[in-house]
Amino acid sequence: MTSPKHRSGTDRVAEVARKLRGDFSPTHIINVQGDEPLIDPKLIDQLAKTLVSARDLEMITAASPFAPDEDIANPNAVKVVLDAEKNALYFSRSMIPFPRDEVSKKTSVNSVLWLRHQGIYGYSARLLQQFVKWKPTRLEQTEQLEQLRALEHGVKIRVVITKRASIGVDAPADVELVERLLLSA
Repeated sequence: MTSPKHRSGTDRVAEVARKLRGDFSPTHIINVQGDEPLIDPKLIDQLAKTLVSARDLEMITAASPFAPDEDIANPNAVKVVLDAEKNALYFSRSMIPFPRDEVSKKTSVNSVLWLRHQGIYGYSARLLQQFVKWKPTRLEQTEQLEQLRALEHGVKIRVVITKRASIGVDAPADVELVERLLLSA
């Protein structure tokens, strides 16, 4: 339904947004990544409401705390660190923040709160069209995380913290688990 030349889902979403006209012309867009089939619909609503109500906000996403038994060193689980206003400082496949004096790569009640990024984004329509014009950046290419392109261009990305983590399909082993959960719903 969109051009096969697109490098990412964000490019496809931007194409669709450009084609919408008249009463359907969006001011804001929510992009649920294809590898997040179990994202909570209430989280989608929360991001949309926050994005529309905060006039100066151009981009939003979500994160949840890692479960105590999760391997925070897993490169398929993208981590995010925040500033005091809950804007993203950085996203990484590496363990951030890195506990210099800790040996364990598992979270615990007494350790730093690590946040796992969820595959959902909200954009102002204007920012989305600007974003897809920017070339991939060095950090984006290194981490293979396109949200770093926005950060490198000075975009503030608000991060909504949710307690309910969705199960993403980040590796072939995740497919079976998600299929079981979908069939049991």
